[in-house]
Amino acid sequence: MHQFTLNLDSVDWRRVTDSTHHDFKIDFEYSLLGFDLEAGRLDMLLRYAADKGHCRRHRHVASTMTFVLDGEQHLEESQEDGVIKRVLRRKGDYALSPADAKPHREHGGESGGTVLLSMLAPDGVLFEYFGPEPDDSWTVSIAEFVKSWDSGEIYGLNA
Repeated sequence: MHQFTLNLDSVDWRRVTDSTHHDFKIDFEYSLLGFDLEAGRLDMLLRYAADKGHCRRHRHVASTMTFVLDGEQHLEESQEDGVIKRVLRRKGDYALSPADAKPHREHGGESGGTVLLSMLAPDGVLFEYFGPEPDDSWTVSIAEFVKSWDSGEIYGLNA
C-alpha cells in the first residue's frame, strides 16, 4: 500500500529532455507514485516545463485517468483522416480516456503544467512511443516502467 500527502515541491522528479526533436521541445519531469503489477495499475505525475514543454509522441495503450493539478495540458491528437484534434485542459479538469488512445503530442502551457495520471493496463502495457520514422515504435509496460524507476533510469527510451 502506498499512502502519503502529495507535496509537489518534495516529489522525486526525473527530468527528460531531448534536443534531437526540432519540431517540438521535449522537456518534462515525471514521478512514480504507486503501482500494482497484479492489477495492472500505475499512478504517476507528469510535469511539463514552462514555454510549452512536451513529452514524447505516444499513445496510451492503458485506460487513463488524467487530472490537471496545476497549469495547463494541451493535446494534439492525430485522427485517421489526418486532421489534428486539439484539446485544452486547465487546472481542475478531469478526463477518462479508454484504452488504445490515438497517437498524440502533449505539452503544458506558457507556464507549464502538472497532471496526475492513473492508468489501468490489464495486459501490463502502458504506452506506445513513436520515433521519427513511420515504422519506429515501441511499447513500455508497467514492469519496465517500475524497473527503470528503481534503477534510476528514464522510462520509455528506445534502446
